[in-house]
Amino acid sequence: MPLPRFFKFMSHDMAIDLGTANTLVYVRGRGIVLNEPSVVAMETVNGIRRVKAVGDDAKLMMGKTPGTIEAIRPLRDGVIADIDIAEEMIKHFIRKVHGGKPRFVRWPEIVICVPSGSTKVERRAIRDAASNAGASQVFLIDEPMAAAIGADMPVTEPIGSMVVDIGGGTTEVAVLSLRGLAYTTSVRVGGDKMDEAIVSYVRRNHNLLIGEATAERIKQEVGCAKPPVDGIGAVIHIKGRDLVNGVPKEIQINQGQVAEALSEPVATIVEGVRVALENTAPELAADIVDQGIVLTGGGALLQGLDEVLRDETGLPVTVAEDPLTCVALGTGRALEDPMFRGVLQNG
Repeated sequence: MPLPRFFKFMSHDMAIDLGTANTLVYVRGRGIVLNEPSVVAMETVNGIRRVKAVGDDAKLMMGKTPGTIEAIRPLRDGVIADIDIAEEMIKHFIRKVHGGKPRFVRWPEIVICVPSGSTKVERRAIRDAASNAGASQVFLIDEPMAAAIGADMPVTEPIGSMVVDIGGGTTEVAVLSLRGLAYTTSVRVGGDKMDEAIVSYVRRNHNLLIGEATAERIKQEVGCAKPPVDGIGAVIHIKGRDLVNGVPKEIQINQGQVAEALSEPVATIVEGVRVALENTAPELAADIVDQGIVLTGGGALLQGLDEVLRDETGLPVTVAEDPLTCVALGTGRALEDPMFRGVLQNG
């Protein structure tokens, strides 16, 4: 094997879906090798902060930490809110993928997906975090483009197609054609806003305070975008703190109530799709009538969301085969396949 190719093989070049809720890492030639929550637990000892846990271990600590430990999510609304913590998280994941600190290995090339609506400052923060974490070169790719590539949409052909990627922090709506974004809009509503809406609803209607983890469980188990036929649907038991008496309490809520709680974030996503369609060129719009809309991201798994969009737009709407990994797979394919290298932005 020629020396340059040997070093390229040994470098573990990787693609990172740096998500608000989860981070996925795709390694050249190996596929997705890591999928962990984007959470870092920081411990303060004698005035000095250090990393206590990252990923799965840190997620378990959220809402349950003592005074000396703080569980932090360094990304909010799809962008880095705390660059130092984000850098530590990226370093940890790179080391984990490498199996420690390898010797005689060139630092990797890294491709990171970013929200299409992120500013130059936000993109610079992401590039700097990856560079400081040890990348030899950093490329960026727009999140909806990565999602479309991962969903096997015809992004390289002269055909208009629409992707709606609903992540933890943002919903990316884009019309794509010929390796480019013909139109894109980024709505800062995603899984996190849905969780917040559930927390607010339960507090307002049941005087019960619940945490993020409980809200996420409600969303995953009985979450729906439209009320069930009987108005009630499945029932789930939840526990929290009674705001009247201040003691722990258990109640039950049903799917109809959860649909009511989620009505505002769902309406915001629908409006984002409507705005994108209104701003799409006629020829591309004609293609979308045939191709339809593809949903990706964790939010695409919300029960009935595809039906709501179908009813509101009159267009065919499908959920990608594996919506949770679409962005990571697309970012990885852009790293590996020369056909997609043109969509990368050199950092």
